[in-house]
Amino acid sequence: MTFDQLAALKIVPVVAISTVNHASPLADALEAGGLPVAEITLRTDAGLKAIEALAARGNFAVGAGTVHSVKQAQQVADAGATFVVSPGFNPKTVQWCLDHDMPVYPGVSSPTDLEMALEFGLQVVKFFPAEQIGGVPMLKALQGPYADMRFIPTGGISIANLNDYLALPSVVACGGSWMVKSDLINQGRFDEVQRLTAEAVSLSQQSR
Repeated sequence: MTFDQLAALKIVPVVAISTVNHASPLADALEAGGLPVAEITLRTDAGLKAIEALAARGNFAVGAGTVHSVKQAQQVADAGATFVVSPGFNPKTVQWCLDHDMPVYPGVSSPTDLEMALEFGLQVVKFFPAEQIGGVPMLKALQGPYADMRFIPTGGISIANLNDYLALPSVVACGGSWMVKSDLINQGRFDEVQRLTAEAVSLSQQSR
């Protein structure tokens, strides 16, 4: 997923899915709500299969989250993921993604992490866990010394603070799971997923 695509969507749903059978109706709900994208995390055994299922749709941008190693990066690439996200900065994983033209958004939480990101030539990184490490004030503080870096804040983002983050010039998009909570997916409440997604998209369009 490119910078321009992220900037246009503004929100990336972060999904932990328990069965591949939920992948298609979930994607239908997200698309209907205005977000044809999902970061499927590898926190569950169904993650890889769900990525495969969604990649086959063709009109849906599916990425892989919670990628901790080169092996996992290879697996999600083979499964059809179009971008990789990790909670922290693993230099080997980042380098493999760059070598294989796979967009990668590693997690950062400090200036030291950002120095590594600059060393690898990255322009967009995940800011995680956003709320727990200082939220909007922390990002504002980082804008000075890292004016060219762009962030995807994730962790504690909700409908209540979404536009506080999107209002920052350094934020390209936000990652969030409030519209794709596991209980909603497990209960088959995809109508609610669609409603929450549409609500988030509508609100995000008011930003900037």
